[in-house]
Amino acid sequence: MKAIRIERYGDADVLQRQEVPVPQPGPGEALVKVAFAGINFMDVHTRQGKYETSRTYPVRLPLTLGMEGAGAVEAVGPGTNRVQPGDRVAWCISWGSYADFAVVPVERLAIVPDELDLDLAAASIFQGSTAHYLTHDVGRLGPGSTCLIHAASGGIGQLLIQFAKRLGTTVFATTSSEEKADVARRHGADHVFLYDGGRFADKVREATDGRGVDVVFDAVGKPTLRDSFRATRIRGLVVNYGSVGGSLKDLDPIELGEAGSLFLTRPRLADHLADAETVQRRADDVFRGLLDGSLSIEITGRYGFDEVEKGLAALEERRQIGKAVLDLRA
Repeated sequence: MKAIRIERYGDADVLQRQEVPVPQPGPGEALVKVAFAGINFMDVHTRQGKYETSRTYPVRLPLTLGMEGAGAVEAVGPGTNRVQPGDRVAWCISWGSYADFAVVPVERLAIVPDELDLDLAAASIFQGSTAHYLTHDVGRLGPGSTCLIHAASGGIGQLLIQFAKRLGTTVFATTSSEEKADVARRHGADHVFLYDGGRFADKVREATDGRGVDVVFDAVGKPTLRDSFRATRIRGLVVNYGSVGGSLKDLDPIELGEAGSLFLTRPRLADHLADAETVQRRADDVFRGLLDGSLSIEITGRYGFDEVEKGLAALEERRQIGKAVLDLRA
């Protein structure tokens, strides 16, 4: 089978197209014929080596890239009965989807309803599950609450807006351009600002009569995090769930006190997908929303097997609005 693999960390030139044997599922695993793979910043970070020593995401070299996908179960390992050959499934936080076949732990698999296209399943399970746990479990949004969402035109940002609005929250959003601001508004954001060198915080304060928002969802990191503190109310919550703009490495906890006794958390999805039931529950909520129209995700990039570099480059250069997928059906 064909696969996109890396044997060392680095830039795009470390990507290798290889012919490798079809893997075989062991106990608690399933072999899936991959139809679509999601293209995510986690793939860029994997290639760069950011998970080289991670305990949450213990992915090690050499490896096949791709941590999100959808397809049909081809075979199951010994003693596995949760899924059967022919089942339509999607998964995330299990590496190896940039290939014709992937072996996936069955506890990571979610059954995809027949009515939902597999490209949408592949495009939504990682970012949808992320937005779901951030809004429901970490941010605990509800009627009357307020939140600020950075990178609001991206795949996770779009879904964060939609989940927050479904929960009755007033949504403030930031983007890097007016084009992206229009995307955030189209998905339901109440107030949208450009980052403007951190001056978004002043605009949020002004729009909330000086109070600030209850929760900030910040996936950007270094360029925005301290200004996120300024945009947050006293005893509010800042959720730093990513660092696509780089990590803030000189933070003194006293800054949180000075900013208003803030709470700061750095969650990871893996800790909020503790078992198969939780995986399916979050996926079901996302898939139902896509089917009934209460959620939408824009697949704005579709790439073939030989175009992986192009898809990853669009992410790294911040040119990607919405979600991109790798089509492996050919």
